Amino acid sequence: MKFKLDENLGPRAAALIAESGHEVATVPQEKLSGTSDGHLFESCITECRCLISLDLDFADVTRFRPYKTAGIAVLRLPQGASPRLLTALLRGLLATLESASIATTSYPERRARHADGRAHGAASSAGKLGEHLLPHHSNR
Repeated sequence: MKFKLDENLGPRAAALIAESGHEVATVPQEKLSGTSDGHLFESCITECRCLISLDLDFADVTRFRPYKTAGIAVLRLPQGASPRLLTALLRGLLATLESASIATTSYPERRARHADGRAHGAASSAGKLGEHLLPHHSNR
């Protein structure tokens, strides 16, 4: 899979994704630092790359339509989170992408499809992603 990392993610994140066998480009590498969110989004569409960002603006599906892209992953970290937590989140995201076998998401019905063409609800795939990305709490 092809990814583009926003400028709020550093070289460690890029290395982790590359080590997982994916193609990764970064905003600083492409001299796009400081560019508008809209321009970055269009760049991802043109290059067929999934954007990974810490910028919550990219979670606005009315502004950044997911069906136009190879994907958008907005990682949410608690304030003051360690680089170790970010690494764990990225590993969880990569593991989910490798195990989910989601091939397409159609709009407006918003139903994801398995690689073999079977449809499943977007909520179920989001739930699976959440299982991998949310920290485990022993008091649940």
